[in-house]
Formats: sequence, C-alpha cells, structure tokens
Amino acid sequence: MAAGTNIRTFFKDQWHDGNPAVMCAADHGMWLGTLVFDGARSHNGAVPDLDLHCQRVNASAIALGMKPSMTPEAIEALTIEGLSHYSSSSSVYVRPMYWSTENGASVILPDPESTVFCLCLEELPMPPATASVRLALSSFRRPMLSMATVDAKAACLYPNNARMFREAMDKGYDNALVLDALGNVAETASANIFMCKDGKVMTPVPNGTFLNGITRQRVMKLLAEDGNPVCETTLSYEDFLDADEVFMTGNITKVTPVTELDDVRFQPGPVAQRARTLYWDWAGFGSAT
Repeated sequence: MAAGTNIRTFFKDQWHDGNPAVMCAADHGMWLGTLVFDGARSHNGAVPDLDLHCQRVNASAIALGMKPSMTPEAIEALTIEGLSHYSSSSSVYVRPMYWSTENGASVILPDPESTVFCLCLEELPMPPATASVRLALSSFRRPMLSMATVDAKAACLYPNNARMFREAMDKGYDNALVLDALGNVAETASANIFMCKDGKVMTPVPNGTFLNGITRQRVMKLLAEDGNPVCETTLSYEDFLDADEVFMTGNITKVTPVTELDDVRFQPGPVAQRARTLYWDWAGFGSAT
C-alpha cells in the first residue's frame, strides 16, 4: 500500500502512472536490504532544499557500497519534470531511491555496477497547522555507526523504527522518543527533536546515531537568523520531561509540536510556532496557518 495517492514513478528511463512493479524477487536489494531513499516535499509549487535531498540520496547509496547512476542535478531536474504533472496547489512527497540487483565478490556484498534508480512521486497532504504528537519513551535504541549504517537513509534501518512506533502506539501514543546506545536522547522514531527551557532552544548534538536532518538544519538556521540560536548538546530523557516546550522537525510534517511525553504534558509553544512560520515563509509554502 502506498503512502499517498496520484502516484507517478520514473523507472528505466520512463515515467509510469501509478505504482508499478520495479523490483525482482532475486534482486540483491530485495533480499539483502541494499535500498536507500530520500524524501523531499513539494507544496504549493515550492520544493525546498530539493538539491540537498538529491545529494543525500547519492551519499546514502555510496555509504551502502553502491554506485549512484544519476547526478544530484539530474535527479533534481527529473523531479521538477515529474511535478509538472501535478497542480500547483498539490502537496507531493518526492522519493528518489537506489538499490542493487546483483551481488558482488561475496553474496552479501552488492555489485556497485548493478545499482538501479527509481523516483516515486505521491500526493500526500501536509498536516494541518494544529497538528501535534504525543510521545512515549522507547525501550529500543538507535545504534551507533559501528553497529549499523546510520550514516545513510537506508530502508534496512526502518524495521527498528517500526518497532519503536508499535511499542508507543500499543501504549496509546503517536510516536516514540528514542535514546542512543549511551542512553542520551537521539530523536523520535520518525523525526529530529528539539526542546526549550527558560528561553533556550536545544537539540541533541549529532553523534553518529541519527541523521542530521535537512529540515532540522534549515530550522536551526532560520531560528538563528531570527535571533533565537539553537544549542546542540547532550540531552537526557529527564531534560525533556523538564522542558517548557518540545517539538519535532522532519521532511513530511516539517515542524510539529509535542503535547505529551509519557505522563508529562506540554502546550504547543511559541518557538515551534515561530519555527513553522519561518520555515513556511522561507520555503514559499504560503500561509502557515
């Protein structure tokens, strides 16, 4: 089942309507998990930071031992071409992907020369400005680079995120706050995390256990330019419980307030609202309300 609707897929040098079959049963990426992807957003005709997302999907492919077959610039141009088939008011999720079809010197190794590219566009509405999430602390951890390919946006990492989600949802929550292997807060199961205390905005310092998100970096830059710099530091679960305000950043939802962490409740705060407004204005999305 696709995440969105009105799907267009580019595969093997042509566009296809809908959700075509693109992977074979014996493809290396099918049974050994060498698939990477990235996600950008088109909303009201704007596609913010598309160049950075295209660069990152290539970097992810390289991190998994594959050889990108498209330049970031070619992926960007192809995306713009595909988006021309949608209305200017559409909200579209942009997902470029790579995977390997053949094994290399070992069965487990991918053959870099067998890397294939696919681009999938799906209409996916932006959440309303009033959207928020409730978090529960996960018992599962984010691995270090010495344990998993956390330097890539790799599909093989997401079963771990899925069990974080299941655990939180079984408790009646929407998402999970996740610690790294050392017990410090890393992110949520789907997005980067921020907190505010006594007027200071803080976020976990990138330490090789989670991706330094493109939207995360953009929001930090916009807040700093607005006179509210963000401190990257080591943060504990207890720090978040004691926060005045908590919010998430990520590609699909951009900026989302957190209204509860386990039994502690928060009001959607002014920093999250300001961050959302700044991002919407910078991206050219139109009204943030």
